[in-house]
Amino acid sequence: QVQLVESGGGLVQAGGSLRLSCAASGRTFSTNTVAWFRQAPGKEREFVSAISWSSITTSYRDSVKGRFTISRDNGKNTVYLQMNSLKPEDTAVYYCALDTSRNWPPNRYDYWGQGTQVTVSS
Repeated sequence: QVQLVESGGGLVQAGGSLRLSCAASGRTFSTNTVAWFRQAPGKEREFVSAISWSSITTSYRDSVKGRFTISRDNGKNTVYLQMNSLKPEDTAVYYCALDTSRNWPPNRYDYWGQGTQVTVSS
């Protein structure tokens, strides 16, 4: 069993930055891909970014490329999402998820965190 806990969300003005963290407990996740998703009010959840267990491979949705950076520290069982140049349309609840498929692209997210709110004011 894996527990994921996100933190780092908050209220920021457009153009500002936040760094989200996803901490895992229960078992190490150093051999699994981890991803970030987000869900805005009234919208479906959408993929944001993913990072392979080795950090060699990453992916991003087009709208965050060049602004967001995903990274991980397997020694700390933590994945990060550095978000720069934030826009009002980035406002959402951000979730991290652990992929158990061992595939790339990842396609089986069996563990989810509770989410952290990110609000970007214009």
